[in-house]
Amino acid sequence: MQRFYKIIKSILLVIVVWFLIHSIYMTIDGLNDKHQNADVAVVLGNKINGDGTLSERLKARLDKSIELYNQQRVKTIIVSGGLGKEGFWEANKMQEYLIGNKIPKEKILVDNYGNDTEKTVENTLRMMDSLKFKSAISVSQYFHQTRTKKLFRNKGFKNIESASPDYFEMRDFYSILREFVAYYKEAI
Repeated sequence: MQRFYKIIKSILLVIVVWFLIHSIYMTIDGLNDKHQNADVAVVLGNKINGDGTLSERLKARLDKSIELYNQQRVKTIIVSGGLGKEGFWEANKMQEYLIGNKIPKEKILVDNYGNDTEKTVENTLRMMDSLKFKSAISVSQYFHQTRTKKLFRNKGFKNIESASPDYFEMRDFYSILREFVAYYKEAI
């Protein structure tokens, strides 16, 4: 029985160390903006509040895409999200916010069927292919970027970089754990 507990303890230690190393890598990767230009910024959706306003997290993502557009690092912005439980189409609300912040409507592409990260990647690649776009910058929270870029690369799209807003909250600890699990779940 003593040997059994020692094996369990060792396995748990390996998992904890693996989680810490992966989380550090994910954080560094997500916060590393290479300041490259791209054809398009892809803003991944997030919570719309019950009153139809954007969550602070989603506003931060959109503000980052506005920054990229104003710095002429991207020519077009794709907003992607699904129908939230609050009853609002995320991408439509995201488009409204961008237009309200002086991004021309014709420079915004709307994907209302990006219900999760994988759907956003698939839909974005279809749009980019039809418009002959060759490069993209993923715009999401730092902890989300490693998996998002991996999904693009798994679909054969290599010219993907990322830019994350300077927005941090206590919820990030939960999100890092969730992203760790999602990263390896998709690998299997």
